[in-house]
Amino acid sequence: MPARRAAQGLCLVLFLVLFFYCGWAHRLDGNVENSEGRGYSEFFLILDPLLAVSTAIAARTLVWSLTSAAVVLLLCVFFPRWFCGYVCPLGTLIDVFDWGIGRHVRRFRLAGRGWWVHLRFCLLAGILAAAVSGALLSGFVAAIAVVTRAMLYIFAPLQVALLQGWDDVPALNGGQYLSILLFVAVLGLGLLRPRFWCAYVCPTGALLSVASVPGLTRRQVADRCTRCGRCLRACSFDAIAEDYSTRSSNCTVCRGCQSVCPQQAIQFVPRWSQRARAGILSASSAPTPCTRRGFFLGLIGATGGGIAVATGLARERARRADSCPVRPPGSVPEVRFRRQCVRCGQCIRVCPGNVLQPAGFELGIDGLWTPIVTADFAGCRPSCNNCGHVCPTGAIRELPLEEKRAARLGLAVIDTGTCLPHCGKEACGLCFGECAAAGYHAIEYVRVGIEYDRAGSPISDSGFLAPVILEDKCVGCGLCQARCRAAHVVNTKQLRESAVRVIAGPGREDRIVAGSYRDLQLERRQRARPRQIDSTESEYLPDFLR
Repeated sequence: MPARRAAQGLCLVLFLVLFFYCGWAHRLDGNVENSEGRGYSEFFLILDPLLAVSTAIAARTLVWSLTSAAVVLLLCVFFPRWFCGYVCPLGTLIDVFDWGIGRHVRRFRLAGRGWWVHLRFCLLAGILAAAVSGALLSGFVAAIAVVTRAMLYIFAPLQVALLQGWDDVPALNGGQYLSILLFVAVLGLGLLRPRFWCAYVCPTGALLSVASVPGLTRRQVADRCTRCGRCLRACSFDAIAEDYSTRSSNCTVCRGCQSVCPQQAIQFVPRWSQRARAGILSASSAPTPCTRRGFFLGLIGATGGGIAVATGLARERARRADSCPVRPPGSVPEVRFRRQCVRCGQCIRVCPGNVLQPAGFELGIDGLWTPIVTADFAGCRPSCNNCGHVCPTGAIRELPLEEKRAARLGLAVIDTGTCLPHCGKEACGLCFGECAAAGYHAIEYVRVGIEYDRAGSPISDSGFLAPVILEDKCVGCGLCQARCRAAHVVNTKQLRESAVRVIAGPGREDRIVAGSYRDLQLERRQRARPRQIDSTESEYLPDFLR
């Protein structure tokens, strides 16, 4: 027991340190050409095998995190459900809640075991069935995704406020509140019994239990057991039956029961050992509230439910086909993106300018919590490629900076009805300056509102130089949109919204699974026809644009 508590505490501290350190480091320095890469902020996510397995099935592809998932599942043969008992930070937080609050509230305690004892296996069946049907549901309920997302929505705004000020903290949307509520509900299940989530609900734990079936270690109870009940009270995974036998699918071999046994009647021995046959009970023979027939009917029902949910999400996606969110640079095509994105929020966490934000209900349930580019807060920095480095499933490709700079997120479009120079109200070159400073040079000037004398000649210095977008050079970074909004919406309040906005959709974005974005950009520029500037207009262009 002390060893397990120490391991749990260490893993929780490591999880929190990685979470806060990565957010702190990336926000202080967006120039991350030498990125920390994989294995840091997403370390615990790649240890959750359910995320990798379900993503690979839903996207019909091999994701790189399958390697770590295979290692985790293989270790279950030697240490059944070791991840649940020693590593999972959500389980540790549940233990903290049970110790601080749950043990003092007895009103909601369950008297015994009921139909819910196999709920986690039904959830697992539904998730895998939905994945086979092309919908990824594991991101909603997988253990590490739940806790990572909750930390992001609860504590990340505080960290941003500390580093950058409250003005840079985006308001939470309904989807974020729902995620926080889900996390609170997971903790609140501890009021029913300690670790209720881990013992009965967690689908990640169910997958680990399946992998632990051929486990090489078994719990054994010797004849000298006095049935004092201490092991029952010590086990938080409901792995000990009323007759003191072992529910193997629940046992994590944490040895907590062994440490509290006054008779030292509990041992953990290899399954082939002769001593395992000499004990009272090594596998549970106690009655269960759910019959075998009920269990299999539940699995069948959950499988059908998963397929039905996947079908419903596909129909919803088809209805919203005209909704084209602006995704992070390097995102795979939209349908595949939703099958690979586990909604963990890591890309949002390491984005140094709050450009990436979680989608709310505007994209439907299928798009909930997925990252979208919100250029009102900031533009995507040309020196940053964090999001691709931390994505645990490849929904965002890991790109070198030169490739990332060529990847089109969308296309900037200027609203000539509100743009100050286009409306003839005043001169403005903020968007041009931002684009030039970033090195894209995707905005140029044309003179509008030119006045002519009676002879038909243009009057010198009449009209305004107004910006236009060069579509073959624009990558949709949103720097222009953020600058326009900061100056004319937030500061001077001349506009209600930015006069230039980034939009996505067919022909405006690059969403490829493999290949070079630089090659695509080169092809666009070769196809683009050179812009012809009128001689009258050319007379009034700045020297650097002639």
